[in-house]
Amino acid sequence: MIIILIIINIISILIGIAFYTLLERKVMAAVQRRKGPNVVGFNGFLQPIADGLKILLKEIIIPSKSNKKFFFYCTTFNFNFNIYKLVFNFFFCI
Repeated sequence: MIIILIIINIISILIGIAFYTLLERKVMAAVQRRKGPNVVGFNGFLQPIADGLKILLKEIIIPSKSNKKFFFYCTTFNFNFNIYKLVFNFFFCI
C-alpha cells in the first residue's frame, strides 16, 4: 500500500514540475514578447509530454573508454536519489 502511495506522489510531483515548466516558458515568452510554447497541442498543454518523450527517447551516448556499467548506474543512482529527496521533503516538510 505504501509503495502505491509513493508512486502516486512521484507521478504527481513529476506532472506538477512539467506544468510548472510550461508556466515558466509562457512567462518568459510574455516577458520577451514572443509567442511561446503554444505550438504543441491546445494552448501548449502537450508540450511537457513532448519534452518528457524527447528526454526518454534520446540517444544515450556512452564514452567509448568508460566503464559502461558504472556510467549507467551513476546516472540512475543520481536520478533516483533526487526523486527520493523530493519525496522525503514532501512528506517531512508539511
